Amino acid sequence: MQNSGLFLNYFDTCNALVRSYYYQRAIKDISCKVLVVGGGTGGCSVAWRLSKKLNAKDILLLEPNWLHYYQPSFTLVAAGLADITQSRKPFKDVVPPDVKWLKDEATQFDPRNNTVDTACGLRVHYDLMVIAVGLKNDYHKIPGLKRLLDDPVSPVSTIYSPDYCSKCWCNLQQFQGGHAVFTFPKQAGKCSGAAQKIMYLAHDYWTRKKIQHCTSISYATAAQALFGVPKYAASLVKVAQQRDIAVNYSLELVEVTPKHAVFTGCGDQTTTLPYKLLHVTPPMSPPACLSTSELVSDGYLSVDKHTLQHVRYPDVFGLGDCTSTPNSKTAAAAAVQSSVVSRNVVSKLNGRQLSARYSGYGACPILTSYKGGIIAEFEYDKKICETFPFDQSKESRLCYYLQKNIFPILYWEGIVKGKWSGPAVLRKIFHPFGK
Repeated sequence: MQNSGLFLNYFDTCNALVRSYYYQRAIKDISCKVLVVGGGTGGCSVAWRLSKKLNAKDILLLEPNWLHYYQPSFTLVAAGLADITQSRKPFKDVVPPDVKWLKDEATQFDPRNNTVDTACGLRVHYDLMVIAVGLKNDYHKIPGLKRLLDDPVSPVSTIYSPDYCSKCWCNLQQFQGGHAVFTFPKQAGKCSGAAQKIMYLAHDYWTRKKIQHCTSISYATAAQALFGVPKYAASLVKVAQQRDIAVNYSLELVEVTPKHAVFTGCGDQTTTLPYKLLHVTPPMSPPACLSTSELVSDGYLSVDKHTLQHVRYPDVFGLGDCTSTPNSKTAAAAAVQSSVVSRNVVSKLNGRQLSARYSGYGACPILTSYKGGIIAEFEYDKKICETFPFDQSKESRLCYYLQKNIFPILYWEGIVKGKWSGPAVLRKIFHPFGK
């Protein structure tokens, strides 16, 4: 562990080329008690929690990026409600004190030998590992998409990346009417409700600009429902009908040209929609280092859906978007999962039975205008798990206020620092006798 400390100090003072040379020539192997792979919401939250229960110097956090993003704010950026600079902080500011940050990325997992290889030529040995590497956007799976996203004058954007959400706001402002198309893929991952949020906000913005009379909006989803939980799907169908939004089910985007979006439907039938504005939710998948390893099943990290321990390798735990758990992939879910993982990791290190269990809780506040929205909360098997003492499937001003003003503070000061484990306590206050 002394060598790893020297390594990290060196890492902070050298550029990438020098670091790579140093690793290859001077240090090959480092060790830690707990290795956390991925510094997103789940990884940081677990690292903070474990740093309070273990010796922080025994924890190594593996993350290649200099910046940490609060991803739910991308929708606010795309709707002109926030600036992109408000959605990020230097990663060093979210790393727990004394936890070693290795600015590198995993390239290969070897769970049989409890090691992880990195891009800079290191081999990290661990006692226990927590994987929270998230998902990547697979732009290449849709021919023509990446080129048009990178074209600053094209009306094609996505809110699922900090690289393009500001462009989305520009596109909304420049839109002068015509057909606007919003898509959602079969292979989705991060917050499915976000694809609809930006559509409803765009409709509201164009209504305020008084161009709704010359605007038509289509939502093309590969799913067979607007939302995975029937109660909220029914509410969103009504919202779409009230806004005259045409919802097209079972349509998968397969190609983008400068003027048309091409879809396949049932029986591989091709449908082509012209557009003046196109918002794409790209297909997503875990990084290659994970998806090609023996840790996955059907492309995702195979963990028990309650304990979040790997189904075959007991020294491995996982949380967040990259896992096989059948829950909504949101920051709210990661907050609850981080509590479960941290408690079970400590139990495993101490030779105790894993007692913490994840119920599948997830939350998705869906803005339906600049005034309000619905707040979806649910657990496994689509069980409703609402916090507030009113029907959250109905549009309310509270949803807007929470997403715009409260949740960003809660994220930076609570979730990412492992201080928020979900609204269970609030739920008991609002519903002292249950629901």
